[in-house]
Amino acid sequence: MKNTALKLTLLVGFTIISSGCGYNTLVSLDETVNQAWAQVENQYQRRADLIPNLVNTVKAYAEFEKDVLTEVTEMRSKVNEVKITPDDLSDEEKFRKFQQAQDELSGSLSRLLVVVENYPQLKANENFIQLQAQLEGTENRIAVERKKYNEAVQEYNTTVKRFPTLITAKIFGFKEKQYFQSAPGTDKVPDVKFDFNKKEK
Repeated sequence: MKNTALKLTLLVGFTIISSGCGYNTLVSLDETVNQAWAQVENQYQRRADLIPNLVNTVKAYAEFEKDVLTEVTEMRSKVNEVKITPDDLSDEEKFRKFQQAQDELSGSLSRLLVVVENYPQLKANENFIQLQAQLEGTENRIAVERKKYNEAVQEYNTTVKRFPTLITAKIFGFKEKQYFQSAPGTDKVPDVKFDFNKKEK
């Protein structure tokens, strides 16, 4: 009976202490970051899923652009190999590699879409028009979800560094999370719109 009472007392005491020192807040903010990260991953995966159809559609009209098509395909494979879990969000090196792979894929897609300008029949292809619209929408959603993720990380990191929560964070292993950083030339959403009314010479 005494053991049960002691356990209950310790449990109540721990609950009061943990709530007072920010443990519950850290758990809640950590979960918010993880949810935001899941949305980022969903949008990146959506983009990766669009690429095979995009490449095949372009290939049908631009068979001579093998270098660009190969580059996009290789960058997609690289992105699929660089996986990161919520536990890795505090690992600067792993996060950097993930972002670098995604940025390189963005660059390859931009180069592919520039090449498309040389093929008016491809630009008028209904399948390509739909893929282009889906890609544009996905790029916009990626930008939105990355922003939301960074905002969640900012609130979490600020709490982790604030006294007295920082003591709780160190005791229970809550580490600062990594932010998405804009790479040179990738601070804007890629422009994937085309002027279909432009007259070809």
